[in-house]
Amino acid sequence: MNTLLLATSNPHKVEEVSAVLAPLGWNICTLEDVANGRPLPSEPVEDAPDFEGNAAIKAKAYAAWSGLPTLADDSGLVVDVLDGAPGVHSARWSGVEGDRATRDAANNQKLIQAVAPFPESDRTARFVCVLCLAEPDGNIRHLARGVMEGHITTHPRGGNGFGYDPLLVLSEGCTSAELPAQEKNGRSHRGAACRALAEALGQPQDRDPQ
Repeated sequence: MNTLLLATSNPHKVEEVSAVLAPLGWNICTLEDVANGRPLPSEPVEDAPDFEGNAAIKAKAYAAWSGLPTLADDSGLVVDVLDGAPGVHSARWSGVEGDRATRDAANNQKLIQAVAPFPESDRTARFVCVLCLAEPDGNIRHLARGVMEGHITTHPRGGNGFGYDPLLVLSEGCTSAELPAQEKNGRSHRGAACRALAEALGQPQDRDPQ
């Protein structure tokens, strides 16, 4: 079976994961593909204290719903001077409701205010992504982690990507949001996690029969 359900409604995540796994022969389908017009199930409560736990909660819930091997991620920004915040709370750190663009803008503004008192040399940070592959019976087949190191700027730059991308400055001086899409896929935390997962999975014909 070469179909994996990717448990997200975020088109940017679909693009990044598909860019790594599709060339290996994996067919990536989305929640909307599987629902086929039916209402989607309620999102599971992601209340684990770490990225691994939340990715597993999501992957197991949607695998049970769909009957397909399901890939889910939990990702976020870890800022050292903020004791690891926003961490697992990255997506809704500001508490502002609304669409993704509204939440992203509010989260970025909160981050800028939080790190402003600290010198740039103290604002080391990293994006973390954990991917979990779960089977419909609840068995977790693989967990893979990727990171992308940098530091936080108070002056957002770049129009590519989403979330905190405009604020994480990489080693060469550009932000994650200033990377071209292809280069970002090759360097990002999600890309790194995808490559680790791809190495573990192999090509579909190498996978154990279901």
